[in-house]
Amino acid sequence: MIARIAAAIVALAAMAGLSVQYAATLEQTGSAGATLWILLRYFTIWTNIAVALTFAAIAAGRHVTPRRIGGVLLSIMLVGIIYGLLLRGMLALSGGALLADALLHKVTPLLVPLWWIAFARKGRLAPRDPWRWALFPAIYLPYALLRGAVEGRYAYPFINVANLGIGQVLVNALMIAVGFVMAGYALIWIDQRWR
Repeated sequence: MIARIAAAIVALAAMAGLSVQYAATLEQTGSAGATLWILLRYFTIWTNIAVALTFAAIAAGRHVTPRRIGGVLLSIMLVGIIYGLLLRGMLALSGGALLADALLHKVTPLLVPLWWIAFARKGRLAPRDPWRWALFPAIYLPYALLRGAVEGRYAYPFINVANLGIGQVLVNALMIAVGFVMAGYALIWIDQRWR
């Protein structure tokens, strides 16, 4: 029961971040459709949606596989780490945008691993799981590059082909991918030791 209550808190944090970000962006655009389209440009938004759905399911008592939880954990940790290393302080934020930034980039990337440490069933992850988990960011990358090329605006500076060139963007993506998979194997190592 405690695990479900804690999962509800995680889901609510992600939902609150998404809602506040939506409201802040809607205030700028004045259009619900344009707001949604803008937000879906970002890996942060997609990942927090995954967090909200996954942890709402856990809170509701539905069976969620350890593999799915591990994948969501790794993706939201990627959000927090990339934000902390490469993106923090790039924009001057205030009001709702500042609150959403904190919830989406700091709070959920902290709450999800804490929930996993405290409540997740351990010893259920497999050596091939990091490659399955990597499909999510791997699918996001061409989507983000295509949107950037069409719209002339890239979601993140490290994938900005117009400024960096495709070669540097691919190097950046490869470095992130290697780090992601290595983190996945580290998670499996921890999972096996804590079972």
